[in-house]
Amino acid sequence: MNTNQRKLLALAGVAIVAAICQWGVGHPDWAQLIVTAAGVVIALSMLWGMVKKLRHGDYGVDLLAIIAITSALAVGEYWAAMVILLMLIGGDALEDYANEKAHSELKTLLDNTPRTAHRLVDGQQEAVSVDDLQVGDRVKVLPGELVPVDGRVTAGHSTVNESSLTGESLPLTKQAGDELLSGSVNGDGILEMTVEKRAADSQYQQLVALIQEADQQPARFVRLADRYALPFTIISLVIGGLAWAWAGDPVRFAQVLVVASPCPLILAAPVAFVSGMSRSSASGIVVKSGDVIEKLATARSAAFDKTGTLTAGQLAVSAVIPASGTAEAELLRLAASAEQGSNHVLAQSIVQRAREAGLTLSQPTQLEEVTAQGVVAEIGGRQVRAGKRTFVAPDDDIAAANVTAVYVAVDGRYCGRIELADKLRPEARDTIDELRSAGVKTIIMVTGDNAAIAQRIANKLGITKVFADLLPKDKITHLQGLPADERPSIMVGDGVNDAPVLKVADVGIAMGARGSSAASESADVVILTDNLHKVANAVTIAEETLAIAKHAVLIGIFVCVALMLIAATGVVPTIIGALLQEVVDTVCILWGLRARRGSRQLAE
Repeated sequence: MNTNQRKLLALAGVAIVAAICQWGVGHPDWAQLIVTAAGVVIALSMLWGMVKKLRHGDYGVDLLAIIAITSALAVGEYWAAMVILLMLIGGDALEDYANEKAHSELKTLLDNTPRTAHRLVDGQQEAVSVDDLQVGDRVKVLPGELVPVDGRVTAGHSTVNESSLTGESLPLTKQAGDELLSGSVNGDGILEMTVEKRAADSQYQQLVALIQEADQQPARFVRLADRYALPFTIISLVIGGLAWAWAGDPVRFAQVLVVASPCPLILAAPVAFVSGMSRSSASGIVVKSGDVIEKLATARSAAFDKTGTLTAGQLAVSAVIPASGTAEAELLRLAASAEQGSNHVLAQSIVQRAREAGLTLSQPTQLEEVTAQGVVAEIGGRQVRAGKRTFVAPDDDIAAANVTAVYVAVDGRYCGRIELADKLRPEARDTIDELRSAGVKTIIMVTGDNAAIAQRIANKLGITKVFADLLPKDKITHLQGLPADERPSIMVGDGVNDAPVLKVADVGIAMGARGSSAASESADVVILTDNLHKVANAVTIAEETLAIAKHAVLIGIFVCVALMLIAATGVVPTIIGALLQEVVDTVCILWGLRARRGSRQLAE
């Protein structure tokens, strides 16, 4: 039982005792004394809390509640004051309940944290805590079990459900060599895996840490409600004062004030924001605080890193350009044959392309790899050089390609080049179009890559602002230098070098599925699946959540003002007005909970 529930029970006990005094033993003066004492204690505690907030320039919404309680007690409407007290404390308890409902997806993650594992030692299986697993340990994952830590499959074949991590409901097939993420659920097969990360460093535990951080930073969007608090308080006092002057009775002032309780302002916005954060989490997007929702919803610009964010982060052969007298397939075959013994990323891409083309590779009889230059191989009695232009054909007048390329020469004769490029993410263009439709008008690329490559990618995506050849500190300078009409701004990145700029951006979004933990820790939003579409989804959810929060607050205000005007005529008894306030609270909370589902379909 939480604090607000205990307060509610205690106050209900006071109300029962007061009722017994008034109607059970016929002492209404005792009842009034008991209710007044309880009201004074609670009003003083609220006043002290309000004073502490005022020191920080936060006017809050407590003043109106204090005035309503005090005025009701002052005119002898102590049962109306008791109803207000019950409604206020009950509203806090109801908010706790709404938050628990909104956090249900987050709590599911915490409840499903892997705790034990089956470690294999000398062929024998032993049950151990996941915290005892070390990198290199062999672990068996039985059907239906949670994968305990991040690792790689060494034996077995099964389907694995990663929906709790990525929001992707379709199970993935896993076999030897495939990656396993902690917290995913094994299907009906048995898998053996090698541990690649300890429990504290694994994907699921990092996700749990992010969720706990989000819980510890509750939505402070109530500040938006506080923007309405001062004018709402003034309007309430004016209506109440005019009603008192018109009727010549201070009771009329109390009747107006009891229906002006600020519960809608206190409850509506936080409930909506927690609901929106819950919806984001269920979609594979962790939003760390409620403030981020408002910034995302009102963002005017978005900056993207290139490699690994707009692109797949993996170089692939984009063109095979043979010289005169050399066939394209033969150029690719010779280059791949020479490169197949190298671990360089360019070599692996060329070999993969050759195998995809169905080419038969020759084994070199001699092979020498020259660091940072290329390889020299003896293939079928011919010397094949593959690598940088200056290494392969230093004396030939060959124009350098304005792209990443591997040049090839056979027996000293230049035979052509193989160009490689980072593949554009297939969802990148749609993501940018969706962001523009959502009001993010300025799209920027900030990258450490060279300007020609960056511009080519930007042209394909319709990005007009490109800043290339940047160091991490240069990215920060560009983000901080954005004009006011392009703020708030979003920065999307995935690597360690993106961590500083993600930290200083208005909203930092980390592609956490393959990105570094440093980037995820620095970011305000973490995308848990390797899908750039989730960035647009995060903005969509934020926009809907902000709209629902504003609607909930405004509905509460307009209904309260209408009730105050009615109460000013004297047709609503004080105690009935206090009861009507709970109806308003309930409507506002239910409206805020709509953010858990939203109305717009999210892109996959």
